[in-house]
Amino acid sequence: MTDAAERLINLALFLASSRGFVTAEQVRAEVDGYPASQDESAFLRMFERDKDELRSAGLDIVSDAEGRYRLDAEGTFASSVPLTATETASLRLVAAAFADDPTFPFADDLRLALVKLATDADTPDAATIASLAEDVVVDQGEHVAQLDAAASAGKRVEFDYVNAQGEHKHHKVEPYGQFVRDGLWYLVARDTDLAEIRVYSVARISALEVNAARPKSPDFSVPEDFEIAHFIGLPFQYGAEEGTAVVRFAPSAAWKALAFANVSGSTEEDADGSVRWTVRYRNGRAVRAWVVANGPGLTIVEPESLAGELALELQTVARAHA
Repeated sequence: MTDAAERLINLALFLASSRGFVTAEQVRAEVDGYPASQDESAFLRMFERDKDELRSAGLDIVSDAEGRYRLDAEGTFASSVPLTATETASLRLVAAAFADDPTFPFADDLRLALVKLATDADTPDAATIASLAEDVVVDQGEHVAQLDAAASAGKRVEFDYVNAQGEHKHHKVEPYGQFVRDGLWYLVARDTDLAEIRVYSVARISALEVNAARPKSPDFSVPEDFEIAHFIGLPFQYGAEEGTAVVRFAPSAAWKALAFANVSGSTEEDADGSVRWTVRYRNGRAVRAWVVANGPGLTIVEPESLAGELALELQTVARAHA
């Protein structure tokens, strides 16, 4: 007897090899795995479940006005991307680092992709990506995969969470999406108790549970105007500190302040054409590094401690290279 996995493969191959639309009757007659003794209603229920499974796996199955089906190759398969030997080797090197990283949630999928990148180019072993010390990332990969599946299915989740101040709290949320920064993953979700969208560090999540009730029915839908980019903060807005910085942009760099203020903070223009940008931060060291990286023309005005530390660091660098 054909098991469910084999039946799904048979169905996928049949749809992929068909030149046009096929009927449910053709599927029942030609695809191995649908019992001949099964009544029509039972077959149709099984067929619907199988189509849903294939669609969730990325196969774009479409139907016409007559209720026939076919596999949309354009919507299912990626277009061919020609790569040079050097590009292929570079891609394998980067991908191998992620595939060997225990915190990366899609390692198995990535290894399958690497198999397709066959090349004779020699590539050195890639170092695994270093985890950041401020968060524990042991369960991050597994949790990211679970949250990704929950977001795709529209299922609510709940978990225990420890914030940057060490406070423990239980949250019930609707997962909208995730992003990664410096090796750490973040969940953007609507907290159902607070009725607002918040960002959670996945590494700080424990006891994660996905709502198992009515698995085929979504619990929520993501708002049409939701864009995850609006919730991705600046590099220095991740950490355990709490502070407000004022950064002065010289007249020649004033345009940058307006661009950054679109992401976070507010600006005030001075009489000489310079702009002062007031912004919240959670990592003072990252603020100093960010100011240097985005200079010249940027100086920290407040807090004085942050400005003093940056001045000392710049003096140390200048002496070392004098």
